[in-house]
Amino acid sequence: MKKLIVLLCMVCFFNSYSQTNVEADVKAINKVLKKQRMAWSNNNLEEFMEGYWKSDSLKFYGSNGVTYGWDNTLERYQKAYPTENHTGKLSFKINDISNICEGSYFVLGEYHIKREVGNADGFFMLVFKKINDKWKIIADTSS
Repeated sequence: MKKLIVLLCMVCFFNSYSQTNVEADVKAINKVLKKQRMAWSNNNLEEFMEGYWKSDSLKFYGSNGVTYGWDNTLERYQKAYPTENHTGKLSFKINDISNICEGSYFVLGEYHIKREVGNADGFFMLVFKKINDKWKIIADTSS
């Protein structure tokens, strides 16, 4: 009986520990998204890109197909959103953040950009991975 009680206590402890980690991860991912939203709304695409993995392996999938690499993704954003009138003010609606495996999550959401050249709305799926103790987007599908 004592062994069963010890086992149950251990299961409860690890479940509680795991849940706490997930909550901390979700909070940290939301912090990255908030920084991106603020940078975008200040027309600072370079700062916005700090949320992305600075690697040639980054993947962005949009209406024009797949863009590979951090530099190419930044260039894509700069061409599509050349002025403050194009970047406008960004807001997100996060619909789901789910753990894929330890150190990886996917985020489902909607974006809304209020701007002078016409508002833009769409949806996205991001894959976040913890790299060097920082949460980075390694894949982005936006439409």
